[in-house]
Amino acid sequence: MASDAQLEKMKMRQSYHNNWTVELMQTLSVNPAYCCYAAWCAPCASYMLRKRALYGDMRRYTCCGGYMPCSGKCGEQKCPEFCLCTEVVCCFSNSVASTRFMLQDEFNIHTTKCDNCIIGFMFFLQYFACLCSIVACLTGSEELNDLSQCLNCLSDTVMCTVCACMQTQHKLELDKRDGIISAFPAMTVPPVQQMSRMDPRAHPPSVAGNPQIAVAYGYPAR
Repeated sequence: MASDAQLEKMKMRQSYHNNWTVELMQTLSVNPAYCCYAAWCAPCASYMLRKRALYGDMRRYTCCGGYMPCSGKCGEQKCPEFCLCTEVVCCFSNSVASTRFMLQDEFNIHTTKCDNCIIGFMFFLQYFACLCSIVACLTGSEELNDLSQCLNCLSDTVMCTVCACMQTQHKLELDKRDGIISAFPAMTVPPVQQMSRMDPRAHPPSVAGNPQIAVAYGYPAR
C-alpha cells in the first residue's frame, strides 16, 4: 500500500509544468534504432536507463524506486546490481514506471493527455484480457477461451510497444540532461528577406566629416 509521502508525490506530479523532450507518438520517428532495441532487449534497456537515472551511483538504488512494499527490504545496499537485474526481469513494468517517476520528479515533467491515453489503453487491455481469461476458465467456454487468447496476445503486443516507446522517451530525456543532444530546436532555413524599396536619396546618411560616404550616395562632398 502506498505511503502518504508517495501519495503526495503523485498529487504533485499533476502540477508539474515541464514537457517531455519527445512525446510517445514521436519516439519511433526520432530514434527508431533505440526503440527497436528497447522492444527486443527490454530488460537490458530498463537496467541501463535506471542506472543512468541514478547518475551511475548504485548506492542510491532502491527496488522499484521505493513504490512497492518490498522496496528497501531486498538487500539493495549489499548487491544493488543484482537486485536491479532481478527487478527488470521479474517486475519489468514496475521498473519502467519507477524510472519514469524518477525523471518526472527530477525535472518536474508532466505527462500529456495523449501519452496518458496511450498508457491507459495499455492498462485497459491488460485488465480486460485478464478478466476474459478468468471468465473463460470459470465457464469452460471454448469461444471465450479463444477470445481471451487473442486479447492476451494483443495486450502483450501493445505493452511491449508502449514500453519500448516509453523507454526511448526516457533515454532521450537523459540524453538531454547529460548534454548528449541539444535542448534547442533544430536550425531552420531563415525566411526570405524582402528588398527595401526605400530611396536612399530621400533619407541621406549623416555625411558630416565623412566625404567618402557622401560621394557614394551621390551627394557632393563637404
